[in-house]
Amino acid sequence: MQTSPAFIKAAAAWLLALVLVIVATVVAVVAVKTTVAGPEQPVRRYIAALEAGDGGRALGLLGAQVPAGSAALLDGGPLKDSMSRVEDISYATTSADDSSASVTVSYTVDGSRQEAVFPMERTGTDWLFFPRWSISPGTLPVLQATVVNSTHATINGAPVNMPAGRNAFPVFYPGSYVGSLPGKNFAAEPTAAIASGRDTQPTLNLATKATPQLVKAIDAKVREYLDSCARTATEQQRLQPDCPFVFPTDDRIQDGTISWKVSAYPPVTIEPFAGRWVVAPLEGKARLTATRIDLFTGATAPLEVQVPYSFSVRLTVGESAITVTPQLG
Repeated sequence: MQTSPAFIKAAAAWLLALVLVIVATVVAVVAVKTTVAGPEQPVRRYIAALEAGDGGRALGLLGAQVPAGSAALLDGGPLKDSMSRVEDISYATTSADDSSASVTVSYTVDGSRQEAVFPMERTGTDWLFFPRWSISPGTLPVLQATVVNSTHATINGAPVNMPAGRNAFPVFYPGSYVGSLPGKNFAAEPTAAIASGRDTQPTLNLATKATPQLVKAIDAKVREYLDSCARTATEQQRLQPDCPFVFPTDDRIQDGTISWKVSAYPPVTIEPFAGRWVVAPLEGKARLTATRIDLFTGATAPLEVQVPYSFSVRLTVGESAITVTPQLG
């Protein structure tokens, strides 16, 4: 039986088509294995969950243990905010074999280049050809935060409790965590920490300080007190009034000539001490003018002297009032 040329041509065409289909299938399988089913995909989904603020999904993809601490930063707004400063993200599989791989996520935070490495493990096969990859289980890093003289703070826009001025927060990575303490009288400027990978130990130390508004208010009260002292000492014609001013002398002073005036007000500095706020010791100068009488001749002479003074104050800051109580002696 002789095969016709037409049949041979048809068979060859079908065979070529079959080969092309097989080749295309192999290429497609390889492409899917290296892209959709590659080691990077679980990491990409994990990063997407962080960007969406979906802590539950992110934790499921990461498969990590959650250490003890406050969960305030693990979901919602604070988590989404942690990724708002993570930019220029890129992925690379740095090493791989049939059962393990390592995916490096490169990114920038405030212009600083960072990396997070995700160890991967093969956990099965889908549809006969496609490897199933998962992020190797680990433990979340913990953000250690402190704040001076406060039991609360704000991290990534969320109010958080700070018992005894400190707290621990398990956090996802990568992530940027910004803490601050807003306040009318005492505040801490924003401070940032980066959780770059599972082995990092980020810290966030908030240096609370008196606000310029509070310092200005206390400065005004100190000045008011000193001006009142000078005025009262002048009215009472006293060289040693019930004030920080003191000028001891054995000379006789002509009645009605004593005049006190503050020539240098002390700078006000508010500092933390033993869990409270104190005003640093205050030092300045007062100008005393008077007429001196010579005890032997009775002759008079002008007296003008700069008298240094120092004192302290007790500071009480309430919700609606600020009290400054001078402490003499």
